[in-house]
Amino acid sequence: MNLCGLFLLALSIGTAMAQLPMPTPVSKLGVGGASAPTPAPSAPSGTPSPGLLNGYVSDDNYRLRVGDAVSFQILEDRLLGIQETPINLVVADSGELDVNYIGRVKAVGKTSKELAADIRSALEKDYYKQATVILSLNVASRIVGRVYIWGQVRNQGPLEMQINENLTAGNAILRAGGFGDFASKTKVKVIRAAIGPNGEKKTFDLNMEDILEKGKTEQDIALEPNDFIIVPTRLLNF
Repeated sequence: MNLCGLFLLALSIGTAMAQLPMPTPVSKLGVGGASAPTPAPSAPSGTPSPGLLNGYVSDDNYRLRVGDAVSFQILEDRLLGIQETPINLVVADSGELDVNYIGRVKAVGKTSKELAADIRSALEKDYYKQATVILSLNVASRIVGRVYIWGQVRNQGPLEMQINENLTAGNAILRAGGFGDFASKTKVKVIRAAIGPNGEKKTFDLNMEDILEKGKTEQDIALEPNDFIIVPTRLLNF
């Protein structure tokens, strides 16, 4: 082979080698020579992992109150054997939940799990051979109860008590618009039911003239749900 032929052969070999893929560095090889998988980027802080519930999961220790909104569902239909659609229910002022087929069921003071068990027992008495009841808390009410004020105030009726609110008898009278024109401010009564072992009531006598007008707030009392405040009419002298 002449000199020109050798030059062309060397040139073709060099071009072919340049086109070959570069070997993978040993540091990126896994066992058996397979490429080690690249770790997936970590999720940003606060991003929920797939498969986890993102909604509110009710605590079995939470006891239902008036105004709580719950989701209610029966999985077996009593006639057709099909799943019923979940419905939203609210615990009524009476402390009860109005449930399909069985009517009103006491709810206040029970957990969602306890109430679901009560409803299931009632359904299986007359309507279902077997009932699976799903009941969960949707929205917890901020109202813990109501007090009631009657007599010589501007606005009689119920007053709502909020969570963590320190509602006193004096505050309640002010919220009701203050005293009426003929109020006996020195003889206000707060009546509290079921205070004793036999359910007897307890009465507190309050001088609101001292509390509200003279600043003796230490004589005021904190109210509890279902307390009654009575502001009597003062005697009129003619």
